Amino acid sequence: MSKKQHGTSSSAELIPADTPPPKINLQNAAAIRRELAAVYRDARAGKIGTQDATRFGYLLNLLGQAHEREVLEKRLEALEVQQT
Repeated sequence: MSKKQHGTSSSAELIPADTPPPKINLQNAAAIRRELAAVYRDARAGKIGTQDATRFGYLLNLLGQAHEREVLEKRLEALEVQQT
């Protein structure tokens, strides 16, 4: 089984390559923005390739738009309930 090293420390623990990445909170706009900023920083630092950063950024943008639509739908529903 192949292993890959995570982190920059020379004493970093080896993690099996098939280990899933940790779950990332993307439940609200602030969390999505933080993850987008992390992708940007990783790309600037050369930790991830620009093509991957572009793909991740695109997907995070779609998630942000979906979250925005969900919030607006809930607000609209609340207004409609108030008017009835």
